[in-house]
Amino acid sequence: MADRVEIYTDGACRGNPGPGGWGVLLRYRNNEKELFGGEAHTTNNRMELLAVIQALGTLTRRVPVRITTDSQYVKKGITEWIVNWKRNGWRTAAKQPVKNADLWQQLDRLVAANDVVWAWVKGHSGHPENERADALANMGIESL
Repeated sequence: MADRVEIYTDGACRGNPGPGGWGVLLRYRNNEKELFGGEAHTTNNRMELLAVIQALGTLTRRVPVRITTDSQYVKKGITEWIVNWKRNGWRTAAKQPVKNADLWQQLDRLVAANDVVWAWVKGHSGHPENERADALANMGIESL
């Protein structure tokens, strides 16, 4: 689809928790944009979520979007688990608070505001855009 925004995201953490970074490659038609950032004390899962949040936050209007991530946590969380979390008042099936609920709630709002489809790719498998997102996430750590 020519008018679809392609988004590739990744998160990284040195230690878990530890310094972390997120990276995003956005592609729309013939244009590319790269984003990255980091936090001094965080987790890998938070960085994976923040990458997608930052990417969707750059969009200025509702458009078709495909997000490609190597994080099953993000993909399954937003497409499968979140329904029950919301129904259970942001608690897991074990009645524990959902980890990273603040980020899941932000992501839920952003996904609702866009036409998003999700794709998963195995990390560190040579997928060029995923490898670039990984490099950007590491740049996020280095920028701290």
